[in-house]
Amino acid sequence: MRESTVATDGPDSGRTLVIACGALARELRVVLASIAGLDGASGPVDVEYLPAPLHNRPEQIPHRVEALLRARGSGYDRVVVAYGDCGTGGMLDAVLARYGATRLVGAHCYEFFAGASVFEALCDAEPGTFYLTDFLARHFEALVWVGLGLDRHPELRDAYFGNYRRVVLISQSDDPTIVGLGEAAADRLGLAFEHRPVGLGPFRDQIAGLVA
Repeated sequence: MRESTVATDGPDSGRTLVIACGALARELRVVLASIAGLDGASGPVDVEYLPAPLHNRPEQIPHRVEALLRARGSGYDRVVVAYGDCGTGGMLDAVLARYGATRLVGAHCYEFFAGASVFEALCDAEPGTFYLTDFLARHFEALVWVGLGLDRHPELRDAYFGNYRRVVLISQSDDPTIVGLGEAAADRLGLAFEHRPVGLGPFRDQIAGLVA
């Protein structure tokens, strides 16, 4: 999916291509709109989204990103990839190095949404934590329950989640519906629930630093 966000701060700002995970679409639109008028903002920003279900097939992420870099990467002053490592084991970074592209800092969206220090504290407090973002809370049924085959084989719940102790919702909004969905997901998995509202600050700071 392709879309364009025009951030005009002068003719010399350059063009930016952002290749992003579809799970970040809502938050990325908000952040790009919020930084469009700031001093030092980039010129036109074009965004290409890859399907969110790639989360369940991380080995495919580097190849899909590289295909977009080949097809769309020329003609831009900078290319930003809105992914973490996302379980690729460094393979995504190897692709980006070949094309001179830059990605968000962090292992995954939980880390760059929460910020490194907050996420580290959460991990230290309970390593057996399953994390949700707003997107994953909204799409828990499709991406987690059905995506992992638990709708067909509910007995696999213990195989996947037997070592987990809690679900932590790292929320980007203050929507109570999202909190309710997070609680329902935790209940379905038989885990304790914790809500940690983090907003968009850390994510916005990274995006602003990369596209400016």
